[in-house]
Amino acid sequence: MPEIQFPFGKNKLPHFFREGEVQQILTSSIEDFRPHTDPQALIEEALDSPVGSPSLTELAKGKEKIVIIASDHTRPVPSKLIIPSMLCRIRQGNPDARITLLIATGCHRGTTKEELVAKFGEEIVRDEQIVIHDCDDREMLADLGILPSGGRCEINRLAYEADLLVAEGFIEPHFFAGFSGGRKSVLPGIAGRSTVLANHCSEFIAHPCARTGVLKDNPIHEDMLWAAEKARLAFIVNVVLNGEKEVIFATAGDAQAAHEKGTSFLSSLCGASAAAADIVITTNGGYPLDQNMYQAVKGMTAAEAAVKKNGVIIMLAASDDGIGGDHFYHQLADEEDLSKTRDLFLSRSRQETVPDQWQSQILVRILLHARVIYVSHMSDTTVEAMHMIPAHSLEEALVKAKELLGLTHPTVTVIPDGVSVMVTPK
Repeated sequence: MPEIQFPFGKNKLPHFFREGEVQQILTSSIEDFRPHTDPQALIEEALDSPVGSPSLTELAKGKEKIVIIASDHTRPVPSKLIIPSMLCRIRQGNPDARITLLIATGCHRGTTKEELVAKFGEEIVRDEQIVIHDCDDREMLADLGILPSGGRCEINRLAYEADLLVAEGFIEPHFFAGFSGGRKSVLPGIAGRSTVLANHCSEFIAHPCARTGVLKDNPIHEDMLWAAEKARLAFIVNVVLNGEKEVIFATAGDAQAAHEKGTSFLSSLCGASAAAADIVITTNGGYPLDQNMYQAVKGMTAAEAAVKKNGVIIMLAASDDGIGGDHFYHQLADEEDLSKTRDLFLSRSRQETVPDQWQSQILVRILLHARVIYVSHMSDTTVEAMHMIPAHSLEEALVKAKELLGLTHPTVTVIPDGVSVMVTPK
């Protein structure tokens, strides 16, 4: 069998499997898709032919306060390509517009200056007005009303007061919102913490439609759509990326219509049907999505759909930024009995949701289904505290997995990029 390259941080972990050792390799057809032109041209074409909307230049005419919601350091959005084009077209419509780049951190930590430069380039960081959203800054939040879920919808005041609100982003399968991109720039991107908590409540996380690739009847998605509409998100530029983080598709225009065009394109490429395996090896697609354990839960959900009950998931995630949150850590580490943790989450109403509970709830669900060997740069003690088994190479992890299963020749499924596929059991 040929060598398989697993994304791991900013590098790759190569591994040769024996002939017949792997029963399935689950990948999306994204890796086989060849766009007709280069990434920048794809973005320009999307801006030239917006879906369900006037052009960005037309929308900018007569608008003074314009806010562009931009992704933060945890997302591989090619902002160096997208933002200059958006700024150019806005200024064609109104050269005197006051433009603010609002960094959609959601409930993540603030993006550093170094990360801003890496994301946007020195020129934009030097010349443009950039504000980093803080979900806990009460003075900077505006009230939009009550979400369909019953939670209060608060968003960044700069977006609320804008004459024109637009956003960049990228679309990928999302493990409980169905897909990323589009409306997610508003909720959770620039929402207040209490709004995010209500939307990410245990009831919704446990909902059967809150799954990868599902939008219909997904209560989390419905809340997000409502928030984007109330915030008057007028225009988006979203891209689809391949495993090398290269743009292979771009869509622009009306926040809902353009997003739907992108999700339709992605759905045509990302589906994968899996026969249950003893061992499933997965990743979070490498940097930046595997910076921490919190984000790595996403890649684990792909393996969850492909592994046998009580099987073994091997998760490859460099996690150079550590756990990803104290709340997330303590929700797992402070209780030995995962069933008790699950029941505690499910007992809470949406008004009682606590930070990072949604990620912990999904990880607990995975851990109650299968054992997880976590290959990372993290300490063994930390990984063990999170109810997982540490390893520092794929070779070591495979030895441990076979020992756990008591099998010499277990069935193995490989998912080189766990965030790029929508896995369904056969």
